[in-house]
Amino acid sequence: MTEPQQTGQQHSGPQQTGQQPAEQQPADQRLAELFQQYVQEQCQRHPYWATQLGNHEHDDRLDDLSPAARQKDVEQWRIWRQRLERDIDPRRLSPSAQIDLAIWKHALDYALWQAEHDDRFRYDPRVYGEYLTDSVFALFTQSTLPRERNVQNAARRITYLPRIIAAAQASLHNPPRVLTEVAIQRTKGAIAFYEKDIYTLAGERPGSEPLATPCRAAVTALQDYLRWLEQELLPRSQGDWRLGPEKFAQKLALELDAGLTAAEVLRLAEAEADRVELEMWYVARQLWSRLFPGKPLPPDDAEGRRFTIRSVLDELAKDHPKAEDLVEEVRRTVENIRRFIRDNRILTLPEPDTCQIVEMPPFQRGYSVAYLNPAPPLDPKAASLYAVAPPPADWPAPRIEAFLREYNRHMLQILTIHEAYPGHYVQLAYANRHPSLIRKVFASGVFAEGWAVYTEQMMLDQGYGQGDLALRLHQLKFYLRAVLNALLDYHMHCSNWDDETARRLLMERGFQTEGEAVGKILRAKQNSVQLSTYFVGRMAFYRLRQQVQRRRGDAFDLGRFHEEVLSHGTLPVKYLPNLVR
Repeated sequence: MTEPQQTGQQHSGPQQTGQQPAEQQPADQRLAELFQQYVQEQCQRHPYWATQLGNHEHDDRLDDLSPAARQKDVEQWRIWRQRLERDIDPRRLSPSAQIDLAIWKHALDYALWQAEHDDRFRYDPRVYGEYLTDSVFALFTQSTLPRERNVQNAARRITYLPRIIAAAQASLHNPPRVLTEVAIQRTKGAIAFYEKDIYTLAGERPGSEPLATPCRAAVTALQDYLRWLEQELLPRSQGDWRLGPEKFAQKLALELDAGLTAAEVLRLAEAEADRVELEMWYVARQLWSRLFPGKPLPPDDAEGRRFTIRSVLDELAKDHPKAEDLVEEVRRTVENIRRFIRDNRILTLPEPDTCQIVEMPPFQRGYSVAYLNPAPPLDPKAASLYAVAPPPADWPAPRIEAFLREYNRHMLQILTIHEAYPGHYVQLAYANRHPSLIRKVFASGVFAEGWAVYTEQMMLDQGYGQGDLALRLHQLKFYLRAVLNALLDYHMHCSNWDDETARRLLMERGFQTEGEAVGKILRAKQNSVQLSTYFVGRMAFYRLRQQVQRRRGDAFDLGRFHEEVLSHGTLPVKYLPNLVR
């Protein structure tokens, strides 16, 4: 079962007061011991979660996802929450441990809220797919155990797949149709994975033991599950994917932990969208004469400015790689970015570099074009995966071309800055060095996404791309996407927007291709509030940078600032102003 996510409470963090008194050390130690006990207990109950953390003692099993087992989880979280109130006195903790305690308490509060108000296991068939495929995929891609041991563990873990399917059939009743449709496509990918792809991934001969027997059984079980999804669950998938204003506001506050309400995020995003669009026009009009020599610049009004931006972007989008070269193009981009970071002292890059650039497997597609799956906190020497999804081969040619135009060579550089260097990969590698296990386990998505979006502009501001206006325009477009994500997130769940209204926002105001807009609308339906984390997190990092730089004046060192920010782990952004002094 999915464990409590890192979220936070609506309050400011404790002040840093220097060296902690000696008498506070036992309380800190008690907190650390309790959390170790909690993690061990949860790893025993949730083997896939243990694998994700890098604890490989349970890699040969999978979770009990039955309704009764999930209710037991809720009871255990409630007991732990009460225990923290009873056994830990925050006043005896050091300032750093006070933060850890608040993070842990809030993670439990969020998990309990989700179990009551937003239980994915009841309405989202995709969650079971993570256990059916990702749990085995992770053994071969992010474990430092010997290959032979991973093969043996995978063979045994695969035998648990029928139990996962049975739990899905017992729990899912009226999911939203869009989620069932995605689950159907991913299940088809899962069947292909166990028929063939797993042997290549495992370094085994196709059809060889010990994988062959459990894989054949898994394929049969998945084929039956696919028929159930298509013939039984899909016809009764009439649930509403919208959270509604009340639940959305509650979940957003829990997820963001930034002291902002849903209404405040909406207001800030609307103003920022206007500002960024105007900045895009300033850049686009400087490119106009180069791309359209002799053609008059369109009028300086709302319609003319948007026409200018769209025309320039359309022309620049012609510079894109072929579909089959997309992953290799990203690999070439990485080396240039890494060199710039080193030469310009942006920060110290992790050594050794464990980031692997891979093609996203089919059963993970349908959500985003790329992701960064970091090394597990308990197995930090494992690989981090920067996965890129080329357009499917069965797409019609116009759709593939539109996809490649959206992710042209300029946009791929911004994407790589965000996902890998110095974005997610670098930040999460730093986070794995922090001594607090609580911060590693309950990492803040707002911190992670905010840092990644912040680095996009920062890198260009420091000279990456040598002032290339085309690259700057795409950086602004990518940031505008983050801002519009927050608007889309709110209106899809709170304002009853239909797909056409959302499509106009993304295409007309965000200058996205239709394919990209359709994909983002699908994502908004699949995962509420996460789309708001990019804008809110970036705003927090940008404001912090301005405050610290103004305060330090000529003594401000950018590389030192970045390393200082990342040194505290992936914690709620509300704590940063007190920590970064």
